[in-house]
Amino acid sequence: MIFGIPLAAFTTLHVAISLLAIVSGFVALLVGPLGSKKAAAITALFLASTFIASVTGFMFPFTRLAPGHVTGALTLVALVPTLLALYRHRLAGRWRRVYVVGAAAALYLNVFLAVLQAFGKMTVLHKLAQAHAAPPLLATQIVVLVLFVALFLLAGKRPH
Repeated sequence: MIFGIPLAAFTTLHVAISLLAIVSGFVALLVGPLGSKKAAAITALFLASTFIASVTGFMFPFTRLAPGHVTGALTLVALVPTLLALYRHRLAGRWRRVYVVGAAAALYLNVFLAVLQAFGKMTVLHKLAQAHAAPPLLATQIVVLVLFVALFLLAGKRPH
């Protein structure tokens, strides 16, 4: 139990929050952080759900440091300047780039971990990774990285 919630229910909640963070993150980066009230709300949802997903990931019982812990910590580190750029500095000057880099990094780390978890937990993907000594996982992560570099470049070139 975690905070009085059975582990299975907490896991489901954590996964739902993580998926919400990923979906809202794509929308937020493609639409823009302050273009309208809807865009600002989606951006806030992305940042909040990413923060909550990262924090709840540390609440699971563990005996060793796992990739999820490192990824969660890096995500939290990426969120600090991202939140400052958006809410304190309102994307003025260089803070726009700080926001784009931080938001893209946080979203990438969420997707990176989702792919890693999918290959570890989903039977079909787990068998595929085991059968090929991990190239499908590596290839998938490379494709994800290339897509995020393209997304980052697209988001960074949008007019102010």
